[in-house]
Amino acid sequence: MSEENEKKATEENVAEEKTEITNPEESVQDESVVGEVKESAEKESTEPVKESMEPVKEVDVLDEIDESNAEDAEDTENQKRHEIPFLDYHSMSMENLVGELQKLVRNEKVQAIRKHVDSIKDEFNLKFQDFIEQKKEDFVANGGNEIDFKYNSVTKRQFNEVYTDYKEKRNQYYKNLEKNHNENLAYRLELIENLKGLVNVDEDMNTTYKTFKEIQEKWRNAGPVPRAEYNNVWRTYHHHIEIFYDFLHLNRELRDLDFKHNLEEKLKIVERAEALAVEPDLNKAFRELQVLHKIWKEDIGPVGKEHREEVWDRFSGATKVIHERRQEYFKELDKLSEKNLERKNEIIEEIIKLSENVSNNHKGIQKQIKHLEELRDLFFKAGKVPQKDNEKTWSSFKNAVRSFNRNKNAFYKNLKKDQQDNLDKKRALLDIAVSLKDSEDFETATNEMKRIQGEWKKIGHVPRKYSDKLWKDFKNACNHYFDRLHASKNDSYKEELENLDKKEAILTNLKDFKLSGKKENDIKEIQKMLDAWKVIGHVPFKQKNINQKFHKIIDALFGKLNVSPQESELLKYGNKIQKLKEDDNQELAIQKERSFIKKKIEDSKNEIRQLENNLQFFSDDSENNPLVQDVINRVEKHKEALDSWKTKLKKLNILRNNLEKDVEEGSDVPEEE
Repeated sequence: MSEENEKKATEENVAEEKTEITNPEESVQDESVVGEVKESAEKESTEPVKESMEPVKEVDVLDEIDESNAEDAEDTENQKRHEIPFLDYHSMSMENLVGELQKLVRNEKVQAIRKHVDSIKDEFNLKFQDFIEQKKEDFVANGGNEIDFKYNSVTKRQFNEVYTDYKEKRNQYYKNLEKNHNENLAYRLELIENLKGLVNVDEDMNTTYKTFKEIQEKWRNAGPVPRAEYNNVWRTYHHHIEIFYDFLHLNRELRDLDFKHNLEEKLKIVERAEALAVEPDLNKAFRELQVLHKIWKEDIGPVGKEHREEVWDRFSGATKVIHERRQEYFKELDKLSEKNLERKNEIIEEIIKLSENVSNNHKGIQKQIKHLEELRDLFFKAGKVPQKDNEKTWSSFKNAVRSFNRNKNAFYKNLKKDQQDNLDKKRALLDIAVSLKDSEDFETATNEMKRIQGEWKKIGHVPRKYSDKLWKDFKNACNHYFDRLHASKNDSYKEELENLDKKEAILTNLKDFKLSGKKENDIKEIQKMLDAWKVIGHVPFKQKNINQKFHKIIDALFGKLNVSPQESELLKYGNKIQKLKEDDNQELAIQKERSFIKKKIEDSKNEIRQLENNLQFFSDDSENNPLVQDVINRVEKHKEALDSWKTKLKKLNILRNNLEKDVEEGSDVPEEE
């Protein structure tokens, strides 16, 4: 799991928690071979042969160092793994993990990145599993069957491609390496056999010693062997080196010269190991300690027995110092892990509270989703926890996140159900409107039309993709009916045709009108045509679009004169004010107009409110969405219309106030006596 990978990474070079270190020179020898050596030596000298070593019964704590050195010995490029930074993969997103894996595979030796790749792979699989489970929950929550769930992840595909590339490179590398390693192993075993044979050669000791040195030189240049054979081969080699030195006691001068040189070299290693006690970079110190053990083991032979224990005790003592420093370091890491555990549990508690208080509106939930993402990031950046708590912590985190998502999905599921019910209701009302729009029974149909219009307003939101079209179809059906109703009530159809002829004549003159370049004069001319148009009554229903054509041309002319749409609307409305002044029942006419404008103001406010509510269903980062832009533009248009209607109402109020003032002034005139 993720926390385990972090610990594995941090403790990559940590020695096992053992307290005693055994001299690798003090290995148990093959008794039969020792016997042969003794027997051979006794034939040439009366001096009794002592055993080359006295076994020391201590616990071997060099397993990790041996294993690491074996890995490095297999291929010197392996050592580069220490130079590659081990990043905090646990806190990375899946996309960043793919990027890091790609960087490693492209730029580093394939044999040096195994632990990095394994850690990245574990973290990626962990996050992808969590991701895909959430997608499956969302799919099921939206009404899908779990068996039908499929998800095509581009990120997963990219990861698989890079990881496959890594495996191919790794397999090819080890395939090429295997043959060479096996040949080197066979060659080293042959050298060991030659070394074994030296104790039975009947020749001058100087010649034998020269052959021994040649074997040592060949051994140093023999090349790497398979990692699994490394330690065993070296133990066997050292075993027979020691046997040869026991045999070499017949020529003490040569042996003592070698012992002296080996002692000098080992003392240098001991001094360097002791100096590492103050190296501030603990990982660097431990890596160098590994190298010193490797040199001790591979490059330097044994020393005299009188120095053997002393020099090894110093080296093992220096090793213990580094080991104890690392143990103390990891105790501090454990304390930090406990603090990380506390922090992660706090984050989990926050997520649980969030899941228990999911908002009951879209905008609120969107904010909570962002907050959840922030908490997720904090969780992954909080650092590793104790290994014993890792599974439990990760499980609690996943369950808390899923609990929130389930409650969130339940809200949207209910919301969709409510909207679907509203959609069904509005479709039923639309069917009624369509069935009545061509009805000839105006008395019955009118009451029913008014009823369904009232019902429509009471019904809530419908799914956004149906909203606009549904409203447009309903409005068109209602308008069609009421336009027919109004047309049927007009007994002066002949007059409407005459009005149509008059308007067509004005429209023709308007099309031919050319601006003079004098703004005030042009506005007056346009105003005259507006006045003439306004005094003309209704036209037949089927030709009523002539009004749209007229106002479209008027608006275009006002646009050329740099008259704003609002100013244009008020200029047009001036004609309406004049008509109200001339009306026989002025007070009633003004009252009707005021009621009409107030209704328009209320309608505009409702439209604005409805559109702004719709905007809440979009997340805050959706401003570039074309649908959002369309809603925003419609809101602005309704606001402009609202301002225009309010200005008209103000003018109308002035007219009414003036009328009331005139009435009051008239009532103050004293009656004639």
